[in-house]
Amino acid sequence: MQFQMGRDSRGNWVVQDDRGLRGGLFVSREQALRFAMLENGSRPQAVVTVPGVFELSFNRKPISAVRKPFGKQAA
Repeated sequence: MQFQMGRDSRGNWVVQDDRGLRGGLFVSREQALRFAMLENGSRPQAVVTVPGVFELSFNRKPISAVRKPFGKQAA
């Protein structure tokens, strides 16, 4: 799972996962990075800093983890 991190229009630090399920607002970059690292199993390569304004949004639809097997058709 990957996390995006950046600053919102009010100057808060924002962290959100790529599925839109986990995230938060933070006062400092250090707090935001600590949260992201704790949530992703301490993998710095899974934290991406977003340039410009990055607003926290939990309105995104999560990506479905359930996939139909190849070649199967619905009955």
